[in-house]
Amino acid sequence: MPTRTCKTRKLRGHVSHGKGRIGKHRKHPGGRGMAGGQHHHRTNLDKYHPGYFGKVGMRYYRKQQTHFWKPVVNMDKLWSLIPAEEREAYLSGQKKDTVPVIDLLPLGYSKLLGKGRIPDIPIVVKARWVSQLAEKKITEAGGVVQLVA
Repeated sequence: MPTRTCKTRKLRGHVSHGKGRIGKHRKHPGGRGMAGGQHHHRTNLDKYHPGYFGKVGMRYYRKQQTHFWKPVVNMDKLWSLIPAEEREAYLSGQKKDTVPVIDLLPLGYSKLLGKGRIPDIPIVVKARWVSQLAEKKITEAGGVVQLVA
């Protein structure tokens, strides 16, 4: 766009440059950012950002996330944790004399939940936490649940 057609060239000589005579075009008249959210910009924040200001609940001082480490895995993913060759051997019946042992801790899980179904093949599952439904399904299939500290 050529300079001669831009707005600032057209407004040369006009004192207010189109910004008004009384208010004046100043830097940040309402404040920067979220300033005035509880004062002069309250209607905007109440309307479009409800619950932005204030506190909810209680603080947890010096919270260490390792105390709350509890990744979960469901029953339907349990057989996929066994290597493919071993899984096929167990499911086809080639390994009838041994029972698959699944230790969840080295695999990155600590709790076993009961969603899904497993084949009626006995398995041994080692985990820190096991839901009641998961334990019931494993024992019905002839397996054992071992809790590990």
